[in-house]
Amino acid sequence: MPYDIAVIGSGPAGLSAAVNARARGKSVLVVGNDYRESPLYRAERVDNYLGMPGRTGAGLMEDYRRHAEAMEVDLRTGRVLNIMQMDGTSYLSIGSDMETAKAVVLATGVTRGKKLPGEVRYLGRGVSYCATCDGMLYRGRPVVVVDLAPDAAEEANFLQGIGCQVTYVSAKRPEGLVPAIQWVRRTGGLEILGEDTVTALRVGEAELPAQCVFLLRSAFPPADLLPDLALEDGYITVDRRMRTNLPGVFAAGDCTGLPLQLAKAVGEGLVAGQSAAEYVDQHADSESENH
Repeated sequence: MPYDIAVIGSGPAGLSAAVNARARGKSVLVVGNDYRESPLYRAERVDNYLGMPGRTGAGLMEDYRRHAEAMEVDLRTGRVLNIMQMDGTSYLSIGSDMETAKAVVLATGVTRGKKLPGEVRYLGRGVSYCATCDGMLYRGRPVVVVDLAPDAAEEANFLQGIGCQVTYVSAKRPEGLVPAIQWVRRTGGLEILGEDTVTALRVGEAELPAQCVFLLRSAFPPADLLPDLALEDGYITVDRRMRTNLPGVFAAGDCTGLPLQLAKAVGEGLVAGQSAAEYVDQHADSESENH
């Protein structure tokens, strides 16, 4: 179904945006990682949130989720791989699915980690970010999965199950990896090798033959999702209404810059949700006037 607003990120900023947009009658989809992977969830004690000292991060996140569910926000666990804007609509690739929204709120938090050598060069030519999207292209062929996300082992098992010859690279062997998958301990740096397409992944001094390297990250830098997005010092540039330089795109929380604090995230999420709802209303009014 088409949504009024899509929120990317299921932390406090994203859920605050979603709840406030729902309060204004907008349909909202939130896409993010399992909420138990949130840095806030792992906080043993939160003392700097006004009026609520001594709470655990897990307790706060569970309350936020319950609030969003009570407001009938659509919550989906997954990764947004890219966003394409066309004719006032944003098209979001979520794994192998596609959703549309009239406005987008980026609440992606802070993404850490640099791109691997060769990653940009071979993207689409043997570098993939989605096992369920591209796995069928490599049935019967050698592939490597690099563990950069909590669900990477599950994705590797999927690839093995559809007939890929899977090698798994991580610091330690993950629980639940099927025995048929070769595991290689990550030592030293990683580099994607190839000619016209990918031929191998270098792990330290070893080269693992591969026709595709699956890099399964928890999240992507916002500029990877929207290449024309304005950044400053790596953070998304926003105004006081949490508007970015792109029409219909708003941002909130850690991805907009310091301080990386819960209160800031919740407050910016509120403003972003309100602004996105207003944007949807304004464009609905202009469309009705044109017709």
